[in-house]
Order: sequence, then C-alpha cells, then structure tokens
Amino acid sequence: MTPGTLPPVRGVPVEQVRRALAGARQVAVLDDDPTGTQTVRELPVLTRWTVEDIRWALRQGTAGFYVLTNTRSLSPEDAAARDREVAEACLVAAEQENVRLAFASRSDSTLRGHFPLETDVLGDVVSRHGATVDGVLLAPAYVDAGRVTIGGTHWLRSAGGLVPVAESEFARDASFGYRSSKLSEWVEEKSAGRIPRGEVAELTLDVIRTGTDGTLRARLDDVRNGRVVVLDADEDDDLRASVLAILAAEQDGKTFLYRVGPSFVRARVGQEAQPPIDDGTLARLVEGDAHGLVIVGSHVGLTSRQLEHLAVRRRFTTVELDVPTILDDRRSERHLRDAVTAATTALAESLVVLRTSRTLVTGRDEAHSLEIARRVSAALTRVAGETVAARRPSYVVGKGGITSSDVATESLGIDRAWIRGSLLPGIVSLWEPASGPARGLPYIVFAGNVGGETSLADVIDRLEKA
Repeated sequence: MTPGTLPPVRGVPVEQVRRALAGARQVAVLDDDPTGTQTVRELPVLTRWTVEDIRWALRQGTAGFYVLTNTRSLSPEDAAARDREVAEACLVAAEQENVRLAFASRSDSTLRGHFPLETDVLGDVVSRHGATVDGVLLAPAYVDAGRVTIGGTHWLRSAGGLVPVAESEFARDASFGYRSSKLSEWVEEKSAGRIPRGEVAELTLDVIRTGTDGTLRARLDDVRNGRVVVLDADEDDDLRASVLAILAAEQDGKTFLYRVGPSFVRARVGQEAQPPIDDGTLARLVEGDAHGLVIVGSHVGLTSRQLEHLAVRRRFTTVELDVPTILDDRRSERHLRDAVTAATTALAESLVVLRTSRTLVTGRDEAHSLEIARRVSAALTRVAGETVAARRPSYVVGKGGITSSDVATESLGIDRAWIRGSLLPGIVSLWEPASGPARGLPYIVFAGNVGGETSLADVIDRLEKA
C-alpha cells in the first residue's frame, strides 16, 4: 500500500471512544519533552513525580495525565533511571488511589528519542509489579503537523507531497539520527538488531479502514511477549479505530505499552481536534504590564526561518547568548549577567526574544553533543529565570523541546499545571501553572519542528493583542 492508494477513511466518532473509556485504565503519559501536550486540553501536567503529585493528577478525574520527564535531553543511563523512578511512583500512587494505569511513552513524531530503551524500562517496571507486557504499540503519527504512517512507513507531509522521514533534516539529528523510514526497519536499527524487522507486526490502513472493530481486536489478541506493533495513521479516525480495539483488549486483561507521537494520546483520552483557544479566553489568561518573553533554544532550520518572519512582522529586542562564550568558563559568567540586565530592561518597552546563537555546535559523539546541549540549555534557562524574577512578563514562550522543558521546570518553577489548549490548530500548547512562583503566568510550549514559517509570528500576534 502506498500513500496514493489508500482505502476510504472509516469514520469513528469520538463519542464512541468516550463511551469505551468507562472503566478503562487511566493513561500516564511520560513525555520526553513538553511539546507532546499540544494536541490535548484540560489535562493535568506534572514536572515533578512525587507520589503525592501523581495522586493529585489521578484525583482530577481525567482520562489521563502527563508527566514531563525531559528524557530526550538526558544520556541513555540517566533517561532509564528517570523513567524507572517515574513509573515506580506512578504505580505506587495508582495503588493508593485504587486506579489502574496504562503507560504511554510519548516522544517525537520525527522519531528522535531513546527507543527502545524507554519502553524496555517501562516493561521491566510493569513486570516487577506483576503484569506481563503483551505488546509495544508504536504510533508516532502527529496528524496536525503532517507526520503520518502509511504502509508501515513514516512520512512527513510537505508542500511538495509526502517525504519519507529518513530523508528529512530530523533524521540527521546529532544525538538521535537514523537511516530508516520503514518503521520495522527503524526498530531493528534503533535496537541494534535485537528486535529483527521480521518480528515487528503492522496494523496497516487497509486493515484499520476496511476491517471491523472485531478484526482489529483479533489482531491485538494475537500479540504476545512484548512484540512491537506498528500502527498506521493518516487521520484521527484511524487512531480512534485502533484505540477502540486497544481498550477492548485491555478490558479483557491485555497489557500494552504505547510508544507514540502526540495524536495517539488525543485519541486514547477521548478527545478530538479542537479549535485554538479563543480570543476572550486568551485575554483572561494574559495579564500584566510588560511585554512577552520568547526563549529560543531550537536550532532546526524551521525555527530560524520563523524568527526571520517574526522580525519582518514586528519590532522586538533580541538578547543573544553566544554558544562559544557560554562554553568558555572564563567569560561565561559576565556574559550571562549582561544578558539578564538587557532582557529585564527591554521587557518594559518591547517583546524580548532571548536566544542562543544560531551556529550549531556539536560534540565529538552523541554523549558529548548531549553535554553541550545541556550546558547551553542551563545557561539559557538561568537567564530566563533571573529575567522573569526581576520583571514578570505577560507571557513566556519556550521554543524548542529541551528548551521548553527546562524553562518550565528551572526558569519558572512549574510543578503542576493544566493544559488549556493550543494557540494554532493542533500545535503550540498553552499551560496555566497551578502552583509555584509562576502560578497563573501563561506558558506557551512551542516545538522547534512544527508549524509554517509564519507560525511564530502568528502566535506572538495573538499574545501581544491579548
């Protein structure tokens, strides 16, 4: 099956999924950066994972909740330790609240992240608590942003048509690069051959769209021993059809782990694509006598082009952190203090864009590249936090996955928040902190790799107007 020969979509109303959620397991979404929240609304999100924090989330009565692990920014060893810690806390909290859990490892829709490490760790924790993992469901689709899986191959939708993901700039990522667009081959590649492509099952669109709920359920009944199953998805209806079969199988005792992009979570919690937050609601959320602060750490080409379009559309003050200076212990401290002063002063008069220099500095290997990324992110979030403490802006935008996570936890001290919705259709999430020093300060999570070239300018226009 190719993208040009798809069977007609089989409509699956979201109300059907909501009915199936009665008595279903709540889903704990371990998000490896905060951008996975942009497809949902009115769900809790945690940046800490004490048992009491997780119990708070479980008591909110939602179909699921997010825990921001930020593991994409960590070494494999640290990512595994954090996932284990979070999963253990989730299961303890669930037992105390008498709740059954399913686990989703939410990661990048362009396939960057620690796989299969994260699902391996979750499977080990689940097994230690007495359950057997029957399957790992791989569903990286992000329909709103044009990342879709067809015929077991993952694609990016562009102006020129569908492009195999391995031919995109994302596949050349310094830390998580890859060669394969066919997901069974990608699983073999990322597992270094431990999971052969021939052992990866596929639930393709010809089955999802032409079969029945019973057909899909029968396919899942045959999954055993932690087998990886690739789920095709080109529309939300495709994911909802799969979710109905998953929920039915789980009700009968099957245990799955989900390794997914943003769209699967929306289907799994019984939500559908919603329009962006309306102007009236946005005006109530955005208050204050200063302008906004935009913090940019992403280095993908799209982010650079978005900044160029923002500069054409409106005046703003740029405060740039020079990466080589950050990495120079002799000059770094003075450089960061000067940046805080410049940003704080400028907020009274204009929008401020705090960013790192655009020249990408990579290390000699994956571990060194991650270490450089952490040092740069620490400098950026320090300057952001000291700026916000000195003069509270009307809103804060975090641009880039690792950046937006570190800004939430380090700069703003957010521990519990509510996802209020998106600022553009299906992308760019707005959080309302529920506690801590940033309580009530709108925080906008803007991935580095989503939207069009004017999307950042469009978001800032809405926020500045509010």
